[in-house]
Amino acid sequence: MSFRLETTDGAARAGVLETSRGDIRTPAFMPVGTKGTVKSLHPDEVAALGADVVLANTYHLHFRPGEQIVEELGGVQAFSGWTGPILTDSGGFQVFSLAHGGVANEVKGSGRLGGGQGSVVKIAEDGVHFRSYRDGSSLFLSPEVSMEVQAKLASDVALAFDECTPYHAERDYTARSMERTHRWLARCLEWHGAHGPERQAVFGIVQGGVHEDLRRESAQAVSEAAVDGLAIGGTLGRDKDEMRSVLALTAPLLPDEPPKHLLGIGEVDDLLAAIALGLDVFDCAVPTRLARHGTALVPDPASRFRVNLRRSGFEGDRGPIADGCPCPACRHHDRDYLAYLSRAEELTAVRLLCLHNLTYMHQLVGNARAAIVAGGFARYASAVMGGAAPWAAIRCSCEPGP
Repeated sequence: MSFRLETTDGAARAGVLETSRGDIRTPAFMPVGTKGTVKSLHPDEVAALGADVVLANTYHLHFRPGEQIVEELGGVQAFSGWTGPILTDSGGFQVFSLAHGGVANEVKGSGRLGGGQGSVVKIAEDGVHFRSYRDGSSLFLSPEVSMEVQAKLASDVALAFDECTPYHAERDYTARSMERTHRWLARCLEWHGAHGPERQAVFGIVQGGVHEDLRRESAQAVSEAAVDGLAIGGTLGRDKDEMRSVLALTAPLLPDEPPKHLLGIGEVDDLLAAIALGLDVFDCAVPTRLARHGTALVPDPASRFRVNLRRSGFEGDRGPIADGCPCPACRHHDRDYLAYLSRAEELTAVRLLCLHNLTYMHQLVGNARAAIVAGGFARYASAVMGGAAPWAAIRCSCEPGP
């Protein structure tokens, strides 16, 4: 794997991440195919939307169907039918969710510690001992196990095993967790150097919570390791302001040469802010999760760029979800029909809204790339944040500034 930087516009940058299974044009949004599939979509549909790469999750594929089955079939590409590059998450985020509570709990500032089936028994130096979410049996995940699973899945990019601590964790715990993550990174690289596929790249993950000194320490430690790329992980704060401040601190600490991945962040305004900081690759389940709950992405910053079609008020609305959107839902159907399907919980609604939301995200990052190349990213981002759709905002970015 290699990363080629093509051009910059301020800190924002456009490049190409070259892998043996194809190029990833950056900035890039990565649809999440947690269990080997992007929700409700065929791989050919995902590629047609503009995706160069998808994410699959080590934790879930490890427990079902098992990496041995995937390996026997030729890897996760052959297993899933996706022929392009795949990045595998290490399972570390799932460890965080089991130990400290899910994303919703984190936003609320409440953690779920231990107890019950599917909870962590112990996070220790050797790895994580926990119970299966399926049957309560005792399980174990470690840096070596994570890397072995990812090797058998035959992904193009493997993420190092880490612990993702919540923002409300005490500083001392966050520091100990970060130091352990650094030691786990060394073990991941040692295992991969001895046993990993030669064509598989490894990204290290910068941790440190919301603490400036810890983020600085982690950025230096991970940057100095023998990794192929860098990822910013962990909890970035209790709200968007704190997240932006942590990213604004961390991103400039990373060297220019490797690709930089922001883990788990995928809202429209957050992506634009991260691209402006020079980050390259993004993944998030939000677009498909919103679709499953009847919510579509729209160019409306006042509503957080989303509209809930399950609410009343769309009867007789013959307009598309978003004017000018090239997705099948907008080209062939109106809001009234899509709202009806979603309220009726028809699977067609999920498919159409997934197609729409992922189209919106790929239009967002694809046009951001075009704006960077044209030297107009700031105008593009300002237009999107002012309520222009990505396919309209790109025209604004090409107009001469004042």
